[in-house]
Amino acid sequence: MSEIDLQLDSFMLYCDSKHLSRKTLASYNQTLKLFILYLKDNFKIDDAAKVKSSHIRHYIQYLRERGKYTVASKEYSKQINLPENRTDYNKQISDTTIANYLRNIKVFFNFLYSEHEIKINPVDNIKNIKPKRKQKALLSPEEIKKVLNAFDLTKFHSYRCWVQTRLILDTGIRASECCALKPDNIDFKTKSILIENPKNNQERYVFFGFKMSNDLKRWMQYRDRFSDSIYLFPTIRGTKLDVRNFEKTLRNVGEKVGVNIHPHLLRNNFAKYYLIEGNGDFATLSRILGHSSVDVTMKAYLDFTDAEIGRKYQSHSPLNNLNL
Repeated sequence: MSEIDLQLDSFMLYCDSKHLSRKTLASYNQTLKLFILYLKDNFKIDDAAKVKSSHIRHYIQYLRERGKYTVASKEYSKQINLPENRTDYNKQISDTTIANYLRNIKVFFNFLYSEHEIKINPVDNIKNIKPKRKQKALLSPEEIKKVLNAFDLTKFHSYRCWVQTRLILDTGIRASECCALKPDNIDFKTKSILIENPKNNQERYVFFGFKMSNDLKRWMQYRDRFSDSIYLFPTIRGTKLDVRNFEKTLRNVGEKVGVNIHPHLLRNNFAKYYLIEGNGDFATLSRILGHSSVDVTMKAYLDFTDAEIGRKYQSHSPLNNLNL
């Protein structure tokens, strides 16, 4: 094992000690293994102390030129995952993905520098990549109804996804938080849900309306006939529902009725409807969504279209509100 492999192991142990999510750990591990493979193959570098800023810039350029899924840290994984069968195989890697790769690489070298593993930090002069944010679609009430009506409520997994879809739209919780919910997290008196293990490892409350209250009560009665699982939205076997399976079910239902939909879009739509239709404020929305600061919320949800801004303006028009 080379020195840089040991340095990666040390970094991953550090990340694990911080109780980062499995998704974050996997992202660091995959990104850095591919970067290390590039360093070894192209520059014969086997120690992070030998990495210079120019090597990182070369790698960024290389990422812009190579196609998606054309490289794997372990060749045998290609035989298992068959990336060439993907519809986006060999397509250009997005700036957002490259920005994420660079961020992970920076965290790695900042860690090594803080641990005195390296004397010079090669990422000090590497500027972050700022990809252009794509405006996320605001689903119309008609589109949302089409999706909800497409679920087969006589089937356990379809009914479960229907309730989850409505819950995320009504509360703005993350798909991972939704799949991790337990019945004890629900308080029907205050119409609130305790989110115990969110992205930032801080507990928070979110709230739901009276329609969602009825949906949850009916679902819990139905669920109890089929499962004694500790989870609110379990699989038919009682185990925790994998987020990817929930996402896949929702996407497939959307495709049937011609609506492009996924769980994070529901969360995004909750935020926009909260701000536009409900005249909500960013400070309260930030707490509901579980963001680390109001700035994070504003950066994520200021991508309003002109039509959305126009609708929000009408509720704040001075002439309308002052009755002049």
